[in-house]
Amino acid sequence: MTGQSLHKQRNLKLDFFRGLALLIIFINHIPANELLLYTPSRFGLSDAAEVFVFLSGYAAAIAYGRSFRTSGLWLGSVRVFYRCGQIYGAHLALFMLLAAVCVLGNAVFEEPDYIHRLNIRYFFDDTQEALLGLISLRYVPNYFDILPMYLVVMLWIPVVWTLSRIHIALAFAFPIGVYLAMWRYGLELSADLHSDRPWFFNPFGWQLIFFTGFAFGSGWIKPPGHKIWLAAICVAFVILSLPLSPEPALRPTEFLIQLHAGLLPWLDKTHLGPLRWVYFMALAYLVTTFLRNREHWLNSKAVRPIIEMGQQSLPIFIVTMALSYVGGMLLDQFGHEVAALTAVNLGGCALLLLTARTMAWLKSSPWKVQSGRSSLSAAWHDDGASDSLFPVFAVRPSRLKQTPVMVLVAFVAAVPLSLSQRNSDAHYSMVAMRGAGGILVQDRVHGHVNEAVGTQENFK
Repeated sequence: MTGQSLHKQRNLKLDFFRGLALLIIFINHIPANELLLYTPSRFGLSDAAEVFVFLSGYAAAIAYGRSFRTSGLWLGSVRVFYRCGQIYGAHLALFMLLAAVCVLGNAVFEEPDYIHRLNIRYFFDDTQEALLGLISLRYVPNYFDILPMYLVVMLWIPVVWTLSRIHIALAFAFPIGVYLAMWRYGLELSADLHSDRPWFFNPFGWQLIFFTGFAFGSGWIKPPGHKIWLAAICVAFVILSLPLSPEPALRPTEFLIQLHAGLLPWLDKTHLGPLRWVYFMALAYLVTTFLRNREHWLNSKAVRPIIEMGQQSLPIFIVTMALSYVGGMLLDQFGHEVAALTAVNLGGCALLLLTARTMAWLKSSPWKVQSGRSSLSAAWHDDGASDSLFPVFAVRPSRLKQTPVMVLVAFVAAVPLSLSQRNSDAHYSMVAMRGAGGILVQDRVHGHVNEAVGTQENFK
């Protein structure tokens, strides 16, 4: 199957909106980023997190549903658990990456203390206990809580799929029942070893929107067709909910302020308040209605980089979170003027798009020899090399084309040498040359001198 045919089989709309959600997540997670004030999360009841989780559920239904149908429950579950292992590894890798970024930030810049700002000082002060909490998911700082939530929700996919084989109603009953039980019994997971702080993204609540997407992706729920009255209701709900959004300027009267305060539990992000779910579904209907019969734009080159981001959402998410924090560091050092804000936000988005393009290129295995394409080694024997008296030193056009690659390879090879340190007190395995009177061997390792003098007979 060619890459082009595989690309056509993918749901490009799904990939595009996942990529778009990652770009918004990048902007929203830059510390003290003024551009956050202009993202959709400030003017609605839901944000990019709902988009990402819903689409992840939709994609999971397509990928793992096919495995369940073709390979059975056991092997389908194995594939799900394998993905859970990847998510778990990505969570640990993200934490270590951000911890290293904080250490480097503190080493390069005098202030502020980036370890303290990310609230991971506990990890450095009590590393052994914190590390045990980290690997057991009992220590989950706020910046790192979406992947653990995603991991827990993924573990329930085989359960929901098994229930759907009995009856679809049971597959719906499970996520709804868990969601209601969370509100009734206060189900939460602890995120701190020394306090009662819960996970910011409660998986018992957020699984509802994940399995909503899963139900649509599995075909258990058919998207409603284009209906004027339904679109009007959704538009009215989106507009009327503006005063309930996080932006305080949209609540100019005392009545709206009190209304917002009274509905806070229904708007809560940690537990996925019911109004957030309803708002997201209304907005999703309006977007899909608007894009109906307009999917041709997804094949344009302009949106291809964003689609590639969505196709590699997990590694791009890790890069996104790291770049967000680095972007905050740059704003600390260069200020929050328009030029700095533009450079950090647009530069970060460009780096994410470039990273996705690079990953897609690597995924295509470009090093494999294609038919009709000559290899690099063959380029060293063409262009009339036999006509030169010294063909090895002959300058050929094909060699000149490889100059940038050769420079890059030489640079990479020189990195370990540049990092090496010479210790004047240590000489490793110094063997004196053999002479008529014998050989003198001096080995000095870590400052300890061992001298051995032998005659030539010792080497026979």
